[in-house]
Amino acid sequence: MTGPYVMALDEGSTSARAVLVDASGRIAAEARSPVVPKRPRRGWVELDPAALWAAQRSAIGRAMAQVGAHPSDVAAVGITTHRESVFMWDRATGTPVHDGIMWMSHQTDDIVARWRAAGLDAESRARTGVPVDSFFSAPKIAWLLEEVPGVRARAEAGELAVGTVDTWLLWNLTGGRSHLTDHGEASRTALFNLRELDWDQHLLDAYGIPRSLLPQAVPSDAGFGEVEPGVLGGLVGDPSRGAARAGIPVTAVLADQQAGMFGQACFAPGSAKNTYGTASVLTVNSGGEVLDVEGMTSSAAWTVGGETTYESEGVVFHSGQTLQWLRDDLKVLREGDDIEAVARSAGDDHGLHLVPGFTGLCAPHWEHGATAHLVGMTLETRPEHLVRAGVESMAYQTRDVLVGYARSGMELTELRVDGGAAGNDLLCQFQADITGIPVVRPDELERTALGVAYLAGAGVGWWKTPDDVEASWAVETTFEPRMSAERREELCAGWDDAVAGVVDAAARRAARRTAS
Repeated sequence: MTGPYVMALDEGSTSARAVLVDASGRIAAEARSPVVPKRPRRGWVELDPAALWAAQRSAIGRAMAQVGAHPSDVAAVGITTHRESVFMWDRATGTPVHDGIMWMSHQTDDIVARWRAAGLDAESRARTGVPVDSFFSAPKIAWLLEEVPGVRARAEAGELAVGTVDTWLLWNLTGGRSHLTDHGEASRTALFNLRELDWDQHLLDAYGIPRSLLPQAVPSDAGFGEVEPGVLGGLVGDPSRGAARAGIPVTAVLADQQAGMFGQACFAPGSAKNTYGTASVLTVNSGGEVLDVEGMTSSAAWTVGGETTYESEGVVFHSGQTLQWLRDDLKVLREGDDIEAVARSAGDDHGLHLVPGFTGLCAPHWEHGATAHLVGMTLETRPEHLVRAGVESMAYQTRDVLVGYARSGMELTELRVDGGAAGNDLLCQFQADITGIPVVRPDELERTALGVAYLAGAGVGWWKTPDDVEASWAVETTFEPRMSAERREELCAGWDDAVAGVVDAAARRAARRTAS
């Protein structure tokens, strides 16, 4: 071993984290910085690229300071990030041409409508595993090319680079020497051919996106370059121990949901996990096969040891973010409130259904014209009832995804969960109750950071995957279904009616726009 820590950079939609993992696979230090999206117009959600990188550097420094680490103590670095968001910058200077466009932004809707009208949706699904949708990276890149003055000419001249969050972090981490991504991150762009494991030239031509803009897509355990010494050495450490040693390798890149599946030891085809984050994502390992399930997407999970594993997934746009909205915008919760305690105080007979379609509904509905609805309010409705409905909405939406898989003939027998909200016993029990299958919570919920840390450590000989990952995974609690079938049917019928009302309202709005 060349050092006592592997560093995992875990950049999500609302925070940038740095995690130090020791040789036993234990998290030794963790720090996070807030990531604050910008909303310049209705429906637009953007990220300041410089602020994102500054947040990540701050987290790195504070994590290392917690254990008195020197840069020479870092053996390897792994990167895992939220997906689909896009940045574009000048290759020579690293200066962004515009703020990054976040996965939830709708500023690309006109481009998406144009591509769908041209019949490209079916081609996208067949080639990339994902539909033509504002959620994915392709229309965001096209928007930057079409809407930012001078960008197309500079792109065609080879002056610009584009990438998802992992590529932007890697570029900065390596001092601009690495313009790379892994197969899993690339597969969420709607530009990556799943079977060829390369950028799809047919779609690039159809969308008018120069191939020269894109990073090289490589296996998840490839050599991604070396950390620029000043990035770590300029932050922390005892000056008497000298500068950061040269050659700290970046040995792993995994998309966040794929890293969570890796960290949850979901290596067998058919194994599944659900991560409760800002969004919620249920991923199912489909082995070496690209699995086509109605209402879901297919992606590369990872390429490790020369073999590519694929996954099928159902994304829920607004999961933990619903609770954040209740706290920060509606002020129903206060900073520091115990969400589970507040939700429990409401009881289980509140009659509310909160359908959080703030920027539309994703899997399995794919209704981007949807808005959020609160159904079932009475004069007795209190703030704690909204919190309870918010927590339950996380479980209902995951249940919708499971129902979609069941309709395709795929019946899951258990659901592994992770993410911060998985620590909520009420959520986990309700999830088990309304799905009728056990919900399994591991003893360590930070499986995303651990997943990429294990892969990065394997790159410098610390661990063997998948064996050491499987050995590290242990059950903390299994939540068995306790609800009667009659009660489950009653509650799910109420939720289904609420969702149908949201989808129907969106369809009526769309019809009025078309008529006018």
